[in-house]
Amino acid sequence: MTERPVRAFNGWLAVLSEAVVVVLTVGCIGAAVAAEGGASTGIFAALAVLLSLKALTLPVGFFLVKPNQAKVLVSFGRYVGTVRDEGFWWTYPWRVRRTFSLRIKTFDSDTLKVNDAVGNPVEIASVINWQVKDTAKAAFDVEDYQGFVHIQTEAAVRHVASEYPYDDYEDGQVSLRGNADEVMATLQNELQDRLQAAGVTVLDTRLRRLAYAPEIAGEMLRRQQAKAVVAARKTIVEGAVGMVDHALEMLSQQNIIELDEERKATMVSNLLVVLCSDRGVQPVVNSGSLYQ
Repeated sequence: MTERPVRAFNGWLAVLSEAVVVVLTVGCIGAAVAAEGGASTGIFAALAVLLSLKALTLPVGFFLVKPNQAKVLVSFGRYVGTVRDEGFWWTYPWRVRRTFSLRIKTFDSDTLKVNDAVGNPVEIASVINWQVKDTAKAAFDVEDYQGFVHIQTEAAVRHVASEYPYDDYEDGQVSLRGNADEVMATLQNELQDRLQAAGVTVLDTRLRRLAYAPEIAGEMLRRQQAKAVVAARKTIVEGAVGMVDHALEMLSQQNIIELDEERKATMVSNLLVVLCSDRGVQPVVNSGSLYQ
């Protein structure tokens, strides 16, 4: 089923037609009364009845189309078309009119507990902005298009969350926390594929919540802290080695002092201790010789 546009009749012209029918009905009733039982009485009476029925049924066909709204028309079980033009319209009274909002809607999913790609339980929730693009699909291809959006969104969030680890445990690995934009693009594409059947377009997806489940949150926090400490220590050691190398090179170039291998080793050891220590070091003055 695919949406097709249809033009309804101008509502104000239909109002004018209704006025004409009412006037004719009154005229026929007056003519029937004036005939006083003559041969034309029956004709005018029949015309008055038919025009009265028409006058009563015409108002049933009036309808309004507001901005960002559409009306799906169905005639005796057959899809006629969709009116998207805003305004005051009229259609045949036996056509059923179903209203669809074309405004952008936001769905905030519940917080779901899902196992990520490596089996860690995480809590995840998303917010999606969506809009009805094909009213025929939304009306006839699914039972309840809004419920369909909600269910398919939660299913897609569960599937995408299970495809990625929460954190990048390996270099270059795509993760939920570290590659949110890429993950959301994947979620949006999957959602669009799922919701195509309902005539819905996904405009935007965002993660509202992403966290480890409470039962492992403490352990994972300690893991992240340990990883941060190791990375910091690595940076400190690399910087300290560079500083020691620079100091030895300057001493050698400026002939300040000549050091043998043992003295160099002692100096390197002392400098590394000073530079790499996470506490303030206490200087020790050596008044003797290294060889005593």
